[in-house]
Amino acid sequence: MSRRSFFFKNYVAHVLLIVCAFAVAGGVFYYQMSMTALASKQAELRTTVKSLAEQTQLLQGEDSDVFRQFYTLSIARIAKEDAIRVWVTDADGVVALYAGPDGTAITSPGAIIAPEAVQRVRDTGSYAEVGTMGVFSETSGYAVGTGVADSDGNLTAMVFVGTQDSAVAGAIRHSTQTLLLILLITLAAALLLSFVISQHMTRPLGVIAAAAKEFAAGNFEVRVPEDNRCYEIDELAVSFNNMARDLDQLEELTRGFIGNVSHEFKTPMTTIGGFVDGMVDGTIPPDQHDKYLRIIAEETRRLSRMVNRMLDAAKIQSGELLLSPAPFDFSEMTSQIILSFEQKIEKKGLEVDCDLEDRLNVMGDRDHLYRVVYNLVDNAVKFIDNGGRLTLRARAEGKFCAFSIVNTGMGISPEDLPHVFDRFYKADRSRSMDKTGAGLGLYIVKNIINLHGGEISVRSDGGETEFSFTLPLAPPPLPGAKPQS
Repeated sequence: MSRRSFFFKNYVAHVLLIVCAFAVAGGVFYYQMSMTALASKQAELRTTVKSLAEQTQLLQGEDSDVFRQFYTLSIARIAKEDAIRVWVTDADGVVALYAGPDGTAITSPGAIIAPEAVQRVRDTGSYAEVGTMGVFSETSGYAVGTGVADSDGNLTAMVFVGTQDSAVAGAIRHSTQTLLLILLITLAAALLLSFVISQHMTRPLGVIAAAAKEFAAGNFEVRVPEDNRCYEIDELAVSFNNMARDLDQLEELTRGFIGNVSHEFKTPMTTIGGFVDGMVDGTIPPDQHDKYLRIIAEETRRLSRMVNRMLDAAKIQSGELLLSPAPFDFSEMTSQIILSFEQKIEKKGLEVDCDLEDRLNVMGDRDHLYRVVYNLVDNAVKFIDNGGRLTLRARAEGKFCAFSIVNTGMGISPEDLPHVFDRFYKADRSRSMDKTGAGLGLYIVKNIINLHGGEISVRSDGGETEFSFTLPLAPPPLPGAKPQS
């Protein structure tokens, strides 16, 4: 099945709609004119046939030839003056007198009126139709008829009047021709206007289709106009451009991620390989093996953390990161994490202020939340200035646990702040000290918090950076239940 363009389908639909509308309008106009002309002519003929019927009724019972001759001349004069044909018949429709538009009158011509016309007069007392009545030898014409009754009400005669009014037919024909000419001119103008409108409407779709082909070819910088004076197309263009910007940003972030990951994997692997080779070939003396093995172990853990982050990011993206929520003491877990950073804190000479509410039980997956707090503390310690201040707060607020971590230092620039939770994003301009990582840590943190039904936010001003999040508190234990460790 052949495919047609949207422009072709839209234009053909307009053409069919316009042609049908014009055809209906022309047909209604012609029908209305014909009915008006018919009603007017039949009203005129009814007046004439009524007058002739009255004269015919007066003739009944008269045997005078003079009176009959006068009646015939009167009928002929009326037929000539009104340019009509008159038939006077007996009760069976046999013509007894005929008068034509030329003024001639014929008695007993022997013609017979059509039976349906005679029967109509017998049934209803009158007849009005457009037809031949069986006596029009040319084309059909306007015809009316009426019955003539005696004093007892019995039908004794009938009078029919007919005309083929060329003036009325000509007027109708001329009006119809004029109407057709007007319709054709208007139709041509409407079709031309429809062509222009259809082309104007479909042009933005063609631009969007061309842009989509550019996207398929890898050009993510192309954009489409957003002011097309059509709400739906403008909405489509805005959505298209938003998608283009997102894809362009994602492409840039992906390239940066690949570069970061390549560098992050290459550095520890080079370090591990170099130290192992040094120990194998004897470059590193045996008494220093323990020192370098600890370095190798640290680099191995670093690689493991990076791989786990990448796997978690993939699970989050596919919706496969599963939680195993259970009540646990959030303050106790946070204290353990702070203690694990004791050496780094002392090395930088940091001032630490911890305000953790006792027995702050939350409902969540302890392993995943451990990584959340660990990641935030690790970032804070990494980017804090030497001798700076690190502040941690954890307290109950309603049905939630509110946690915040604040560190002094360079902070995050306003242009980077909205993107710190984006996948693969690294705010290198504002955090030039970040020489490791692939931009996945805060992305994972945000998604883990959201999966727990909490919210996370960040602010950076006045030389301080603060990350805050909420977690649902665990319900109070039932009476008699054993406390969980």
